[in-house]
Amino acid sequence: MTTLQLKNINKYFGSGSSRVHVLKDINFTAKKGEVNLVLGPSGSGKSTFLTIAGGLQTPTEGSVELEGQALKSLSNKQRDALRLNKIGFVLQAYNLIPYLTVKEQFKLVTKVKKEHNLDDKTLDSLMDQLGITDLENKYPGELSGGQNQRVAIARALFTKPDIILADEPTAALDSERVAEVGKIFQTLAKEQNTAVVVVTHDLRLINFADNVYEIMDGNMSLNNSLKAG
Repeated sequence: MTTLQLKNINKYFGSGSSRVHVLKDINFTAKKGEVNLVLGPSGSGKSTFLTIAGGLQTPTEGSVELEGQALKSLSNKQRDALRLNKIGFVLQAYNLIPYLTVKEQFKLVTKVKKEHNLDDKTLDSLMDQLGITDLENKYPGELSGGQNQRVAIARALFTKPDIILADEPTAALDSERVAEVGKIFQTLAKEQNTAVVVVTHDLRLINFADNVYEIMDGNMSLNNSLKAG
C-alpha cells in the first residue's frame, strides 16, 4: 500500500539571478513494509526532499500525498495533526528538549499524543536495543552526539508512526550501532507495516534497504544495483 507519494516536485530558493533550482521534477513513492534509502552528498537536495515529504515545507511545484491525502488541500491544523499521528521524524538537529531528561522526553510526547504510543515494555526493549537504557535520567547536554541521535530515533519510533522520515540517522554512530538501527528500521517495515524513508550519505545502510535511490544536483533516480555491491 502506498503511504507517501511525491508527484513532479520542484523546489526553488531565492529569486532573480540568485534563484536556485534545488529539486527537479521529483517523483517518489514509499510503500508500507519497505525501507527506502535516498543517497546523496551534502548539498544534493536530500534534506529539502525529506522536509517536503513530511510537510515541513511546501514545494514550489508539484504535490505531496500522504495515504491519499494531498497535503496542500489541508489546513495548517490538519497538517500538524497528520504529522503528529502519522509521521515519525528523525532530524539531524535531534530536536530534543534541553531541559528534559531522556525519560521526560517520552513523557512529553504522551501529553501531546495521548494514545497509540509504545507501551512501557516495548519502549524498554527499544531503548535496550539502542543502548540508551542507562541514559534515561540524563539531559541532552550530558550526552554525546551519537547518544542524542539514538534517543531521537527512539522518540520518533515511540509514537508508532505509519511512516518514518529520517535525515542522516546514523551520521554519528559506529558500525555496530548502524547495524542495530538498520535492523530496527527493517523490523518496523516488515513486522509493523511501516514505510521508512532514510536520506543519508552512509553507504553502511544499503544492505538494510528494499529500494535505493540516488539524488544528485536535485535529480532523483532509482539505483537498486548498488545493493549488489
